Amino acid sequence: MLSIPASRPNAYTGSPLDRAAAKRDDADYIAQALADPETLFAPVWRSRSLMKGLEAGQPEAVLLTGAAAEAVRMQGGPWAFLGLWDGRPVFAVDCSAAEDPLPLLPEGMGSFADLRQVAGLLPAGEASVLAHARGMMHWRTRHRFCGVCGHGCAPRSAGHVMVCQNCNTQHFPRTDPAVIMLVIRGDRCLLGHSQRFPNTTMYSTLAGFVEPGESLEEAVRREVKEETGVEVGRALYHSSQPWPFPSSIMLGFHAEGLSDAIRIDPEELRDARWFTAQEVRDHQAHGFSLPRVDSIARRLIEDWLESVA
Repeated sequence: MLSIPASRPNAYTGSPLDRAAAKRDDADYIAQALADPETLFAPVWRSRSLMKGLEAGQPEAVLLTGAAAEAVRMQGGPWAFLGLWDGRPVFAVDCSAAEDPLPLLPEGMGSFADLRQVAGLLPAGEASVLAHARGMMHWRTRHRFCGVCGHGCAPRSAGHVMVCQNCNTQHFPRTDPAVIMLVIRGDRCLLGHSQRFPNTTMYSTLAGFVEPGESLEEAVRREVKEETGVEVGRALYHSSQPWPFPSSIMLGFHAEGLSDAIRIDPEELRDARWFTAQEVRDHQAHGFSLPRVDSIARRLIEDWLESVA
């Protein structure tokens, strides 16, 4: 059974923001919004987001206003207009130039942490806003120079375009599409132990980037064949998930396995196996773990388990 609907939204989706793209080129509006003490700022410090409640296991996003926002903006880092939240402008601002930004803020403002560690615990929509801010600031801090001629770029469109000051080439935020798939054959699914996580027992879905001139379904078949030697037939779309770690979108599929034999690519995988639904449900008893709860990989697995219950 491949036609398995998504049971609920993925983490980092469901943004409460109106991206208000028409306002990005309204210089007067952006200037007024930046000066408004009620405007919200999502600070990013060395790819980490500001949150409170971490120690209690009840994290909340911290968005800055007024003097606190001005303190991080004075670090001179890049910024970008993200949109409107219930009518209030929201900006991302990078404060990585500060060795420690917390002393710049009032006490009790929380701490900077890796969003991936707590996304599944954040209130609805907050993870999406923080991910949006992180992705934009990653792009801004790493695309200061033109990829065509090498000269410096200047931001335009409220941080959404970088324009070369020599050849006038426009550069836009980049999102790299990646397919992620749970291969199913009968009552079993194919999971792999990645070389990227050698010190864990995690077995997860296979994944890989889409290549130029390739459809998503073709990418699913190619990646599975390259990594495990397993042939794939049908590939049916399940859902997508922004994954700005640093700049991807994950496109989830359930795929039909046509062959059993596994021949792993040792550069990508340490191991790959076929698991029954019962083995996956009792994964701890069988000595392996599943992907993190905020990942689309986990959602693909859980929705498959629901379909074979």
